[in-house]
Amino acid sequence: MTDPAGFLRIPRRPTPSRPPGERARDWDEVYQGQPLLPLVSDQARRCMDCGVPFCHGACPLGNLIPEWNVYATHGDWATAAERLHATNNFPEFTGCLCPAPCEDSCVLALTDEPVGIKQIEQTVAEQAWAGGYVSPLRPTRLSGRSVAVVGSGPAGLAAAQQLTRAGHAVTVYERADRVGGLLRYGIPDFKMSKDRLDSRIAQMEEEGTVFRPGVDVGRGLDADRLRSDHDAVVVATGATRPRELHCEGRTLRGVHHAMEYLTAANRATPSCPVPAALSARGKDVVIVGGGDTGSDCLGTALRQDAASVVQLDINPRPGPDRTADEPWPLVHPRIHRLSHAHEEALARDGADPRAFSSVTVRFDGDPSGAVRALVLNAVAPDDRRPLPGTNREIPAQLVLLALGFRGPDQDPGLVVPLGLTATDQGTFARTPDFAALPVAATPWEGRGTTAVFVAGDAGRGASLVVWAIAEGRAAAAAADRFLRGATELPAPIRATDRPLA
Repeated sequence: MTDPAGFLRIPRRPTPSRPPGERARDWDEVYQGQPLLPLVSDQARRCMDCGVPFCHGACPLGNLIPEWNVYATHGDWATAAERLHATNNFPEFTGCLCPAPCEDSCVLALTDEPVGIKQIEQTVAEQAWAGGYVSPLRPTRLSGRSVAVVGSGPAGLAAAQQLTRAGHAVTVYERADRVGGLLRYGIPDFKMSKDRLDSRIAQMEEEGTVFRPGVDVGRGLDADRLRSDHDAVVVATGATRPRELHCEGRTLRGVHHAMEYLTAANRATPSCPVPAALSARGKDVVIVGGGDTGSDCLGTALRQDAASVVQLDINPRPGPDRTADEPWPLVHPRIHRLSHAHEEALARDGADPRAFSSVTVRFDGDPSGAVRALVLNAVAPDDRRPLPGTNREIPAQLVLLALGFRGPDQDPGLVVPLGLTATDQGTFARTPDFAALPVAATPWEGRGTTAVFVAGDAGRGASLVVWAIAEGRAAAAAADRFLRGATELPAPIRATDRPLA
């Protein structure tokens, strides 16, 4: 502990973001050019170095938060980066994208605002790159075993990097034209620059990981062949099947799933702009869904110069504080939060774009078959029953459905050859050790068996980036144990672990 009274005399001061009105006119990161190292070091002094640091338990990676806070306090960014990378392959991803459940479980949050762990982490990660502390870690000895990783989102990338560093020959197969999964085409640049992703992929290639984008396992590449060509397979395809909204007018032109819209925006270049049908420019936009994906759609629509944007949330507006049924240290309690996109909407339009306790009744169309309006109804906050006499119509020429995801694609070409089975929740079934089926034999016993492991949202369901990375690391440890008979790779979680809630 570097400052026993730090938490008493230093108030929480977040790193200032760029002004909302300025940043909504470009696609640069919200905090680009903003890190103030003395401010961040001062904020790290607020860490109490608790005897039982609950932030560890809230973070599935088990990040060594009090340790790198000490080094950040002294401005020792090299050692802070080493401690950060000890448990997290991609801290710049989590620094940008994770909602920081560690902060909700910070002991200081019992009586004050928590330590600004997320911003400290992001600053340490950025200083690691700026100072040249991130370098390829090539294996010292090769195992002679090969592993296929299907999917290149955060879980797949984490599993691939761990297994490559353990000495296995790893090939990552990605069905999209570029590597990164939803990090590439689902996350807007203003939330995380693609430069961060590209830097990590370059590091992994130097370590020996092979990437094969544009290869759809089960369709473009026979999954039986994949299994026969490798000693182990890690399935990390994500949870990409969107939840559907079944109501009148759903098939009207202009009603799209959120990922269709975000993918088009992320693929856009000056020479290949967003298709007019998926552009928000000049349109009244309605986003159905109050989560992070809906917030990403909001920020994107504002940057595309939408005429208006409304975000519907079926849940009631939360209060500013934890409720009695969500006591500390439960992670990520339901409190009223403003995302960066909500701040930008407030700056532009002077009002919060969200309509709480609202449910979609139907979509109305024009004579050409395009959506022109959405009819909504207020619902009771306790049981979501529609309230009589609360129907109202709002204009909409573009509707984005951000209702979450049902699980991974159940393509028979992938599922059957790899022995995958679906759970009642639509995810791929697996053992507590991430195996798709119980492993009865191992290559090191000389039987030539190929084991299949499931990591990330494909097995857990849609979750946070920090859980995806933890899953990738743990699945890599399970695969390494299968290939060698033992492993030194860390396994931060089991497949059955869940957040404290």
